[in-house]
Amino acid sequence: MLRWSINRFCAGEEKRVGTRTVFVGHRPVSETDAYVEQKFCDNRIVSSKYTVWNFLPKNLFEQFRRIANFYFLIIFLVQVIVDTPTSPITSGLPLFFVIIVTAIKQGYEDWLRHRADKEVNKSSVFIVENAKQVKKHSEKIKVGDIVEVKADETFPCDLIFLASSNDDGICYVTTASLDGESNFKTHYAVRDTTGLRTDDDIDSLTATIECEQPQPDLYKFVGRINIYRRNQEPVARSLGPENLLLKGSTLKNTKKIYGVAVYTGMETKMALNYQGKSQKRSAVEKSINAFLIVYLCILVSKATVCTTLKYIWQSNPFNDEPWYNQKTIKERDMFKILRMFTDFLSFMVLFNFIIPVSMYVTVEMQKFLGSFFIAWDKEMYDEEIKEGALVNTSDLNEELGQVEYVFTDKTGTLTENSMKFIECCIDGHKYKDGISEVDGFSHTDGPLKYYGKAEKCREELFLRALCLCHTVQIQEGDNVDGLRVNQECRTYIASSPDEIALVKGAKKYGFTFLGHEADYMKVQNQKNEIEKYQLLHVLNFDPVRRRMSVIVKTSTGKFLLFCKGADSSMFPRVQQDEIQQTKVHVERNAMDGYRTLCVAFKELTQEDYKKINDQLSEAKMALQDREEKMARIFDDIETDMHLIGATAVEDRLQEHAAETIEALQTAGMKVWVLTGDKMETAKSTCYASRLFQTNTELLELTTKTMGDSDRKEDRLHELLLEYHKKLLPDFPKNSGKLKRSWTVSQEYGLIIDGSTLSLILNPSQDSSSSNYKSIFLQICLKCTAVLCCRMAPLQKAQIVRMVKNTKGNPITLSIGDGANDVSMILEAHVGIGIKGKEGRQAARNSDYAVPKFMHLRKLLLAHGHLYYVRIAHLVQYFFYKNLCFILPQFLYQFFCGFSQQPLYDAAYLTMYNICFTSLPILAYSLLEQHINIETLTSDPRLYMKISDNAMLQWKPFLYWTFLGAFEGLVFFFGVYFLFQNSSLEDNGKVFGNWTFGTIVFTVLVFTVTLKLALDTRFWTWMNHFVIWGSLAFYVFFSFFWGGIIWPFLKQQRMYFVFAHMVTSVSTWLAIVLLIFISLFPEILLVVFKNAKRKNHQVRNERIYHNTSLVWKRRFRSSKHLTNFEVAMHHLHLGRGCLPLIVSFLHVPKKVKKC
Repeated sequence: MLRWSINRFCAGEEKRVGTRTVFVGHRPVSETDAYVEQKFCDNRIVSSKYTVWNFLPKNLFEQFRRIANFYFLIIFLVQVIVDTPTSPITSGLPLFFVIIVTAIKQGYEDWLRHRADKEVNKSSVFIVENAKQVKKHSEKIKVGDIVEVKADETFPCDLIFLASSNDDGICYVTTASLDGESNFKTHYAVRDTTGLRTDDDIDSLTATIECEQPQPDLYKFVGRINIYRRNQEPVARSLGPENLLLKGSTLKNTKKIYGVAVYTGMETKMALNYQGKSQKRSAVEKSINAFLIVYLCILVSKATVCTTLKYIWQSNPFNDEPWYNQKTIKERDMFKILRMFTDFLSFMVLFNFIIPVSMYVTVEMQKFLGSFFIAWDKEMYDEEIKEGALVNTSDLNEELGQVEYVFTDKTGTLTENSMKFIECCIDGHKYKDGISEVDGFSHTDGPLKYYGKAEKCREELFLRALCLCHTVQIQEGDNVDGLRVNQECRTYIASSPDEIALVKGAKKYGFTFLGHEADYMKVQNQKNEIEKYQLLHVLNFDPVRRRMSVIVKTSTGKFLLFCKGADSSMFPRVQQDEIQQTKVHVERNAMDGYRTLCVAFKELTQEDYKKINDQLSEAKMALQDREEKMARIFDDIETDMHLIGATAVEDRLQEHAAETIEALQTAGMKVWVLTGDKMETAKSTCYASRLFQTNTELLELTTKTMGDSDRKEDRLHELLLEYHKKLLPDFPKNSGKLKRSWTVSQEYGLIIDGSTLSLILNPSQDSSSSNYKSIFLQICLKCTAVLCCRMAPLQKAQIVRMVKNTKGNPITLSIGDGANDVSMILEAHVGIGIKGKEGRQAARNSDYAVPKFMHLRKLLLAHGHLYYVRIAHLVQYFFYKNLCFILPQFLYQFFCGFSQQPLYDAAYLTMYNICFTSLPILAYSLLEQHINIETLTSDPRLYMKISDNAMLQWKPFLYWTFLGAFEGLVFFFGVYFLFQNSSLEDNGKVFGNWTFGTIVFTVLVFTVTLKLALDTRFWTWMNHFVIWGSLAFYVFFSFFWGGIIWPFLKQQRMYFVFAHMVTSVSTWLAIVLLIFISLFPEILLVVFKNAKRKNHQVRNERIYHNTSLVWKRRFRSSKHLTNFEVAMHHLHLGRGCLPLIVSFLHVPKKVKKC
C-alpha cells in the first residue's frame, strides 16, 4: 500500500502492463528526431511510513482500529459527555499512556527508516554525461542515465550491464542484501557493447532498450536492446536476468562497469520486494478475543443488574429523593428512559476496568523483547557461517509451542547440501574411485575399482559432457609478482553445489574444466591437451523440466547437444533400448541414498542447428510470454537423445538431524518430508533420519504401485480404500487428538509422489469417485510419518494447506532452505528458513531463520514451550487481577444504594494497571522458566503437556475466573466485617468510606502481586526488584498522594487517609489475614503439587531399586536367560531399544549368563 501511494506522486507513473522504452544516455535514435524527456519515477527510496504532517492522524487512525483501543475511547468520551461517577482521567490516562507509548515506538522506528533512506538517497554516484563523469546524489539518477560503478560499490538502481573493465564483458556480483546469497554471480554484457570501456566510447553509444514494466521477481527479466550505427541496419539483442544488475547488489572482482538505468527508486526490484507478507495470527490472539467477549458480557451484565436494581430501589419515594438530596428541576423533567440509559452508561464506565486495555501493550512488549532471547541464544549460533537465529516475526513466538505438524524439505534441510561425487556408470558399467591410465581413466584416488569397462570413446564423451553441461564459473587466484598462481587456486562458482561436485568428479578422472574464454569453454583432457568448444546456447535448468542442456560446437565443426537431468525427465527422451542398463545403477544408487543424474547427448546437423538457432533467437527477442515460448522450444530440442550414463552424488545427513526428528516425534509432532527428489533417495534419507523406523509398515501411492494402465484413477481408488480399511481399525476413535506413541501396535508410513498427488487433488471430471481427497487425508492423519517425493513447489503448499484446513485447524510448521520452499513456508502457520547453501530466499520469507535443522529442537521444545507458558499465564493473570479489582466495586453498589459511588480513589483506578501491577507480570513473562531449558530439551514429552492450547482452554480460564471472584469476595466482605465496628482505634475515631476502599485496594495489590510471586519458579534479581519494588512503590505513592494537599483537586478526600489507616493495629492484622485467606487455596495447591511430585520421585526410585535387585538375583542364580529377559534387562539399564531388537534377531533360544 505504501509503494502504491508513493508512486501516485511520481510524475508520469505508467501502468504496470506492457513494456517501456528507454533511450540510453537520453539520446534520440536519429539526429533529426527531437528528444522528448520521458516521465519515470525518480531514484528516491522511501521506506518510511509517516511524514511530519501525516504522522499524528495516520498513527491515531491505525491505533484506534484496534477494538480495545476504540472501546476505551468510547468509554472516555462517555465520561466526558455524561455525568459519570469517575473522572475521565481514570480511563483516559491509561488509554493515552498506551497510545503515546505505541506512537513513540512507531515514530522512532519510522525515524530510523527516514535516516536510512536519507543515507541511501544522498550517497554519491558517477553519471557519464557528454563523455565526462558527473558526480550526483543517488536520488538524482533518471531512467536512461549511464552510470559508472566501481569495485565493492553497490548498484544505486537497476542497471542493464553495458561494459566492464574485463575484455570479455563479464562482471561478478553478490546479492547478499537481496536474497542472502554470498557466492559470486556472473553477469554478461551484450557482445556488441563489451568494447565500450571508456567514457568517450560509452558516450558514443546510440541505443534503445525495450523491456517489461517493473515487477518484483528478482530472477526474471525480459527485454531487448536495439543498437543503432551510422549507415547500418540496427542490431537487436535479447536481454535477460544475466544482463540486469539489481539495486542492492555489490560489484566484486571487477574494477568498474558501465550500465544504463532502467528501473529507479520505488520501481526497482528491491523496492518492490518491500511488500509485507500476509499477517499470521496466533492461537493466543484468538483466545484473547474469546475471553474479551466473555468479560464484555460480564461487564454488560453487571451494568444491567445494577441499573435494574437501582430503579427497583428507587421505586420507594424515600429512597428516590431523600430529604438531604433533593433532585433538581432538570433531573425531574428528564425522561425516565433517558435517565435509565444514562445510568447504564455510568455503570459501564464504573466497571469498565474489567477489560484490560494495558494487556495489549504488555503482550506487544513481551513479544518484542522476548524475541531477542532467540537471537541471543548461543547454542543456536553456527560457527561455520558465523550467524545465529533470526526472528523476522515476533508475533508468533508462542505459536512455536503449539506445533502439531512439521513439514520439512530434504536437500539442504535434513541434509548438508554439500555434494561429493561418489561414482558414475557409463553404458551400464560402474566406475568408482579411479581407473588406471591404460584402462582409460587416470588413477588418482585409491585402489583400482571398476566393474567391466565401456568403450574409451564413450568414457571420454561422458566426461566431456560433465565438463561442458553446467553453468560453473571459475574465480582465478591472485597474481603474485605478475605471475598467475597455479591451478589449485582456482575456485569453482555455481548456483548449485551439484554442478561443482560433477565438475570435480570429472577432474578426478582426468578431464578438467578450465573456464571460459570469450564464447569458448576450455577443457583439459587426460593427455593434458587443451580442447576448446564454442558455447552456442545454454538451455537453463528449471524445476518443471528438471534438466539442463548446452549446445556446443567442436573444433572439427560438429554440433553437439549435452543434457543432464533427473531420470524421470530423461528416460522418456532417450532411446528406449539404452535405458535398462543404466536404470539398474540409478535405482541402486537411489536406494543407497545418493542423488542421481542421467547424462545424454545428441549430434546435430548444420540444418538442425540453424533451425534451432533461429527458433531460440526469435523466442529470446520476444517481450511477451518469452519463458513459455522458450520452454516449448527446449521441449522440442531435448528429444531423441542417446543415454551415456549416470552420476551418483552424496548429500550427507546434517549433524543431529535424526535425533531432532526423533525428539519432535516424541513430543507428539508428526513430521512430513516434502521433497523433489526420487522416491528411493528420499526413502533412504527417511530411514537414516529415523523418520521411518524398522518396524514401520510403508504404504505407497506412487507411479510404480499405480501401474501403467489407462485406468489409473480406478487403481488409485482401490488402493485408497485398501489402506483406509487397514488403518482405521488399528487406531481407536477418541475425542482427543492422536499423538505419536510407542504403545501403538503398528506404525504406518505413507509414501506418495507428485503425479499421484495430482490425481488426488485434481481428479478428472468423469471420475467415478470425488472423495479421493477426504480418504487420502484420513490415511495421512493416521500415519506416523509421511514422505511426499517428486513434489513441485506449488504441491508442497497444497499439502500444507490441506492439513492446515482439517478439522481442529492443527498448527503447522514448514521448514526449508531454498526458493522452492518459499510457498510452503508462507502457507504454514509458522515458517522456518534454513540459512543454507541454496540462497536465502527461504530465510527472507520465513518467520524465523536458523542455521541448521538441529536448532529446530531447541526452538520448539525450549523456546516455544516457555513462550507459550509465559504468554498464557500473562493473559490469564490480566483477566484475573482485573476481576479481583472490579468485583468489590460491583459489590459496593449493593451497600450504597446503587448510587454509582466509586469504591477506589481516581488515582488508584488510574495507576492500578499502569504502575502497581504491570512490571511484575512483564518480568515474569520474559524470564520465567517453570522447567529449566535443559530438561525441556532433553525430555520432549513435556511439550505434549501444553499442546492443543492447553493453558488457554475454557477449563483453566474458568479456574482463573473463579479464583478472581473468590478473592474479590474475600477482599470486600473481609473488610466489610472488619468495619462492623467502624471505630478501629482506641480513641473512638471513625473511619470513612475512602479508608474502606483503601484497605480493600491495599489487600488487592498485595494479593495479586504475591500470587505472581507464588507462581514464579525461576527467580532472578529482576523478579525480586519488580515484585518487591512494585509493592514498595504502592506504599510510597499512597503516603505521597495522601500526604500533600494538591491544589488542582477540588476535593482532598484522600488527604492523610493512608497514613492514618496504617496506624491502626487491627487494620494491619486484617490486611495480613485477608491476604493469607485469599492466597490459602493457592498455597495448598502448591504444597499438594510438591508433595505429589516428591512421592512420585520416591516411588520411581523404589521401583528402580527393587527391579535392579530382581535382575541381579536372576543373573546370579540363573545360568540361562531368554532373549527377551536379556533384552529387557538392557532396556531397564537405559541402553535403548537396540539390544532389544538384537536379542530377538539372535538365533539361539537361550544365552549363557553374562
